[in-house]
Amino acid sequence: MNTKSIVVMKGDQTGQELLEEALRVLDPSVIGVDLDFQFFDLSLENRRATKNQVVYDAAKAMKRTGFGLKAATITPEEAGDVGSPNAILRREIDGKVIIRTGRRIPGVRPVAGAFSPISVIRMAVGDAYGAKEWREGEGLSEIAYRTETIDRKTCRAVAEFAFRHAKRTNAKVFGGPKYTVSPVYEGMLKEEMDEASKRHPEVRYEPQLIDATYALLLNSSGEPLVIPALNRDGDCLSDMVLQLFGSIAGSESILMSFDDDFNPKVIMAEAPHGTAPSLFGKNIANPMAMILAGASLLTYMDDKKAIAASRAIYESTIEAVREGIRTADLGGSATTTEFTDEVIRKVQTKLEVWTTLQGF
Repeated sequence: MNTKSIVVMKGDQTGQELLEEALRVLDPSVIGVDLDFQFFDLSLENRRATKNQVVYDAAKAMKRTGFGLKAATITPEEAGDVGSPNAILRREIDGKVIIRTGRRIPGVRPVAGAFSPISVIRMAVGDAYGAKEWREGEGLSEIAYRTETIDRKTCRAVAEFAFRHAKRTNAKVFGGPKYTVSPVYEGMLKEEMDEASKRHPEVRYEPQLIDATYALLLNSSGEPLVIPALNRDGDCLSDMVLQLFGSIAGSESILMSFDDDFNPKVIMAEAPHGTAPSLFGKNIANPMAMILAGASLLTYMDDKKAIAASRAIYESTIEAVREGIRTADLGGSATTTEFTDEVIRKVQTKLEVWTTLQGF
């Protein structure tokens, strides 16, 4: 196997601590995969010192390597500050979709009977984010305006990837935008979903309005679902879906850009949660999401050893929770490092056994 390079983007507070745990699992001595890590310091201090140049450099490096692993970072609220690094990264790598998958965590009681995996395929750019806003008038006559935009290429990327992902996971494409109220704007995504369904007739397809999607998720029958969504809808929906399974720390978040045939071109993985300043330095934060983020990158590497290592990490992480090795947020008493130690032990055992049994 040729050495694969991963752009590693350092972060802030607990985000950085959990990144370091994920890198322990991805160490070549653990997974047997030759990886080259290229580090970029995206801490708030360094982003300010470089006036965000380090963020642009990291994006450029990801476009070369195709892979990125990012820690949670602080986004300052003050106008004129460095702003969100994620917004820059999405724009610079031409990220089109964000994928977050809620899945059952053993021993953690889900909400509303959620059992099978639910993947939210969220539009990564446009819509309510970055919209032009202004106000006119005064007093009670004051009116606020917002101009939002989406484009057909991004809608097609969301819809096409949703159907491909559903086919790969034997799931049903479910949900959709509020196209009855907004046939021109939100209807564009619905049009692309309908066309993608024609290209993938083998995939089950049940379009729903976004409000009905929320309601039906609380009364789902338990089958695997893939939900394409606009940017704002997907942001809200993905947080709810992860909480249905008991914890936002139980899943990775993946940003993806595509080539002209809608095949993955750049994959950036991170945890969906923030920097958790209240947990910083206490060694009690849950590293599951960051560990799974690292594993998710391996699934897109065209190499059997990398794919096997990814499977070993996913299985080991879930098994550790099932066997009672849990951090406090999941009702356990394990420290951050203790949880990672157990995952590493299980990964090494699995890979050794699988190697021994090859050919049987």
